[in-house]
Parts: sequence; C-alpha cells; structure tokens
Amino acid sequence: MQQYLFEFIGTLVLVLLGDGVCAATSLNKSKAKGGGWVVVALAWGFAVMMGVLIAGPVSGAHLNPALTVGLAVAGTFPWASVPGYVVAQLLGGFAGACLVYVHYKDHYDATADDPDTMLGTFCTMPAIWNPWRNFLSEMIATCLLVFVILALATDGNLFHVGPSSASPGALGSLPVTCLIMSLGMSLGGTTGYAMNPARDLPPRCAHALLPIKGKRDSGWSYSWVPVLGPVAGAVLAAGLYLLVF
Repeated sequence: MQQYLFEFIGTLVLVLLGDGVCAATSLNKSKAKGGGWVVVALAWGFAVMMGVLIAGPVSGAHLNPALTVGLAVAGTFPWASVPGYVVAQLLGGFAGACLVYVHYKDHYDATADDPDTMLGTFCTMPAIWNPWRNFLSEMIATCLLVFVILALATDGNLFHVGPSSASPGALGSLPVTCLIMSLGMSLGGTTGYAMNPARDLPPRCAHALLPIKGKRDSGWSYSWVPVLGPVAGAVLAAGLYLLVF
C-alpha cells in the first residue's frame, strides 16, 4: 500500500506541475501566457523529475500505466503489482488536474470564451486530426520513452564505484528528465505527447466533471489515442528490449 500511495502522490505532482504549465502559458490574464512550447517541454520534464524524486525511493516512480505495463512485459516488474500501480496513477492524475483547476479558477473564468484552450490545459488533442496517425505518433514517442528507460539499466550503461555498480538512473531523475524534454521538443508537435494514460485520461475526466464555465465537450472521440497509443508503444519497447538486449 505504501508503494501505491507514493505512485498516487508522484503522479499527482507530475500532473499538477505539467497541466499547471499548460494553464499558465495559455489561460487569459496569466502572467506566463504566451510562454511557448519550449517552456512547456522544459516544465513537463521538471514535473516528471519532481514526481520521481518523491516516489522513486519507495515505488520506483513509474507514474505512468504504460511504463508499468512495459516493465512487466519486459520481466522487470511483477504483474501482480500492475493493477494497484495503475489505479494509483489514474487517481493521482485526476487529483492533480483538479488542483490545477482550483489554482487557476479565476483564469479559467477569464478564458470562458475559448473552450478549446481550456480543454488543452487538461488533456491532449492533435494538431491535425488523423486518429490512426495520431495513434502512431503516441506509440513511437512512448516506445522510445520506455526503451530508453529500460536501456538505462543495461550493463553497457553501468558505472562502477569500487566494488559496486549502478546505472545512470542512480543519478536520480536527471536522465529521464532530459528524455522527457527531448521527446517533447522533438516529437510532441503532433499530439502534445501524452505518452502516459494517467496524464491524459483522468484529467479529461476531471474536465468533464468540474463546473468549468464555458467548457466544451471533453474530446471523447479522441480519448482512446493517448491511452492505447502509449500502451502499444510500451509493449513494443519491451519486446524490442528483450530482442536486442
């Protein structure tokens, strides 16, 4: 239960800071409005870092159902723990999105005439509507995410200190932070790079349930893409990892 609790807290922090930068750079009367894509990509990387620093020592800081499934497929995480991790991550994502709304409530009210922008602070929507290509984009980005995370623990990436050895992951969250930033800047322009069902589906549910003035529908016709795309990418990454390493 302690591992599940820390997955919940870590994912909450990830979404609070990640969706928070989306709100800060896009909602009316925000001092950060217009910050741009680089600010968003950097902040999402740091959001992951904060979540990992909190949850890493206890749960391993998956903070992502797709990653949890990918690690299980690769044989580095027990399948018995997958359901509890996924539930904790989804609940954390929902709570984080609700806190973003509470924090920026006045700014949501000031943006009531732009429902698309408000939706974009909660969840992803594609730049060009092409669901199967959008699915492919999410699959490719998540595949790279999970493959690199798995590769961090391979022998070739180990460094040795006296009789002990450790992977770059032992440096903390820095390698994954850099990876998230790189993915956002390089591959995020098509779909907003969800790469994480807990970052997209629970906030989308929060958007649907919260009393947001002037909101539109929650984009349910697209909602399967940032869920199934990342899971498919994670499974593919696990298969490639087992094949290559």
